[in-house]
Amino acid sequence: MSRTPSTAADRQAAQQLADLSRTLYERGWMPGTSGNISVRLPDDPDRALITASGRDKGELTAQDMVEVDVRTGRASRPGRARPSAETAIHVAVYRTTGARAVIHAHSPYATVVAHRAAVPGALALLKVERFELLKGLGLKDPAATDLPVFPNWPQVQRIAVEVATHLAADAGGPPGLLLADHGITAWGDSPGEAKNRLECLESLCQLLVLSQSELRVSRV
Repeated sequence: MSRTPSTAADRQAAQQLADLSRTLYERGWMPGTSGNISVRLPDDPDRALITASGRDKGELTAQDMVEVDVRTGRASRPGRARPSAETAIHVAVYRTTGARAVIHAHSPYATVVAHRAAVPGALALLKVERFELLKGLGLKDPAATDLPVFPNWPQVQRIAVEVATHLAADAGGPPGLLLADHGITAWGDSPGEAKNRLECLESLCQLLVLSQSELRVSRV
């Protein structure tokens, strides 16, 4: 088992992640053991809780959260539960954006767009413009944004390095990214804000698919 969070604030954060995981599972956005969620702990932003690897996202409890060091991505304390295999991507987002919560999901429309917009072996930028839902992403200019689409390398650390490099150079970009053939990651100042942004991005991807227009993709 993972270590039970020690303070009341930690326990509340762990339960919030479990509840959110169940909600996204019931939507079909985290089928089976897919997806992962993390949140920085309120009393120490250098620590975070993240969903344990290989667990059914519809059955998680507060005890299924693993504490990790945000600076390294490693578990803070040894235990039988392992942090999500994609912890390095969460850490890359935390270290470059100042976010306090990150969600990775396999929501269907975002995953379809991540498949269609991917450029093999290269970072791509997907132009999203005009839709009113862009206002839900907290952009400086809500008229348009370039949503990054990263190659889904087998080595998660390689993905994390590319994510960190891009986000550090594009501070004004959207609070989300796509992984080719894989899914979507979104973040915010809280699990609630990360969820709202995830919903907006998924809905934007749905509109792109339903419009049947050609995706505007540029290779970086």
